[in-house]
Amino acid sequence: QVQLVESGGNSVQAGGSLRLSCAASGYTYSSECMAWFRQAPGTEREGLAQINSYGGTSYTESVKGRFTISKDSAKNTLYLQMNSLKPEDTAMYYCAADIGDGFCSWPISRRGFGHWGQGTQVTVAS
Repeated sequence: QVQLVESGGNSVQAGGSLRLSCAASGYTYSSECMAWFRQAPGTEREGLAQINSYGGTSYTESVKGRFTISKDSAKNTLYLQMNSLKPEDTAMYYCAADIGDGFCSWPISRRGFGHWGQGTQVTVAS
């Protein structure tokens, strides 16, 4: 079955950078939309960025210009490069996959994704 395993979460100072990874297995990495979400305690899970099978990307306004989503199809791995981190970026970060026609929908909604990783914690200190 589909498995998604995130890694790379850590504690950093404001202004710092982190790169999250999501290793995918259990399906052919060629017809999916993959995304990054985050969830802070007491808040809804927020879609941040997504990438389709053709490399097209889209971002929510709160991370545009600071975060970059990418993937390495040879390694079946999704990445999220996070720069200029702020304390409000503190959250559990999740990767998600929708396996279908390879296109993504907008907005980035958790309802569009049927496969999830277990999450990796990012903490940004002021």
